[in-house]
Amino acid sequence: MKLFFIDQSGNLGGAELCLADIAQSFETPVLIGLLQDGPFRERLESLQVPVQVLTKQALQVRKESGLAAGLKSLQQLIPLIQKAARTAADYDAIYANTPKALVVGALASALSRRPLVYHLHDIIAPEHFSKTNRQLLIFLANRFARLVIANSNASKAAFIEAGGQADKVEVVYNGFDLDAYPVAVALEEPRAALRQELGLSNRFVVGHFSRLAPWKGQHILLEALTHLPEDVVALFVGDALFGEDAYVEALHQQVKDQGLSDRIRFLGFQSDIPRLMAACDLVAHTSTAPEPFGRVIVEAMLCARPVIAAAAGGAVELVEPGQTGWLCPPGDADKLAALILSCRDQPEFTQAVAQRADQTARQRFNLTETNQQIRSHLQALLER
Repeated sequence: MKLFFIDQSGNLGGAELCLADIAQSFETPVLIGLLQDGPFRERLESLQVPVQVLTKQALQVRKESGLAAGLKSLQQLIPLIQKAARTAADYDAIYANTPKALVVGALASALSRRPLVYHLHDIIAPEHFSKTNRQLLIFLANRFARLVIANSNASKAAFIEAGGQADKVEVVYNGFDLDAYPVAVALEEPRAALRQELGLSNRFVVGHFSRLAPWKGQHILLEALTHLPEDVVALFVGDALFGEDAYVEALHQQVKDQGLSDRIRFLGFQSDIPRLMAACDLVAHTSTAPEPFGRVIVEAMLCARPVIAAAAGGAVELVEPGQTGWLCPPGDADKLAALILSCRDQPEFTQAVAQRADQTARQRFNLTETNQQIRSHLQALLER
């Protein structure tokens, strides 16, 4: 089974980390074509996964773009699609991993006569996409994709509600390499050392792991801190990826205005997530719009860290309230503060929930099983 994967990003987002895990599982020849250069290419090369940057100029169309922006990109798209089609001719199928990759992959599929698979990592809804882009994605998926792999039931439901064909969709949750997440006892020593290094030894640390973007809701956690005791502090891991620098500036201004400077640590982009999560007493997920899956939620579980997640989208499929974590209404800083305080004041119960979540996550989100499900769907497609 020879697969030509296409991904739009040069950065390391959740969809890209998922794709790297999938591509590594294939012993037969694969190629990942990127629509932008960057750290993702470097990571793939370090993993010895064949990768090629298909264009030197990143596509400027964004999720919120309208028809005019799409038409302006046609001059750049045509040669890119032709190149993708020529490349696809040497493979059994095209695997589009992101929305822009679907645009390129769909037309390359038509030209190369190779079947198209679309891995849906998004909620196709007004909160995330303009009307023009929603209509375009649904048209391309319905017309050209032979299989749509959704990363949650929430992603599947939004796809169908937007007009997507239900009979094309299979739900496969993201998988995780369990060896990358040591059991909790193995993290205790590095946890103590890192907390001391950050000056957080005697404080209750709430970690937030996400790119810095308005819909990821870092400002909600900052607001919640103003309702919590001084010993509760926050650790932000992540940086702006897609032109969200103004939001980063707004966060720093919010910290200053609310007098939180000594209670906040911005660590920027970091690759060693398990080590940093181990330094936290709690992980907060605060997205204000529905999350397609919620990778950070599962990562927190696998690190045996208690997690509070925004109750929307795929997150509600990952967390059983009071059993494997807690759910909070999106954007509700007061409720978030109350849940954080409850976790701080009930350490034994909170840790018991975290241990149960760890065990559950290791059963539900094993990368080996996830890749086997994807391989089975692809094999069935090619046999048809």
